[in-house]
Amino acid sequence: MISVRLSKELEDKIDLLSRQENVTKSDIIKEALEKYFIDHEKKLNPYDLGEEFFGRHGSGKGNLSETYKKKVREKINEKMSH
Repeated sequence: MISVRLSKELEDKIDLLSRQENVTKSDIIKEALEKYFIDHEKKLNPYDLGEEFFGRHGSGKGNLSETYKKKVREKINEKMSH
């Protein structure tokens, strides 16, 4: 559990919204935090978001980016021959 000190103005806004929307103050704060985290993640570039996964499940074949056309051609020919 986390306790947070809010300004009177912010607390009043949350209280008013809670009554208007008929939701708990906790739900409003949780939703606001979720939106904050989503916005923060959008600021990260794709490399930063996936960095922990790069190379994690390697195939052991270091030339896949160089031989992909040949592999695709082989798969297509294989399917056509059946």
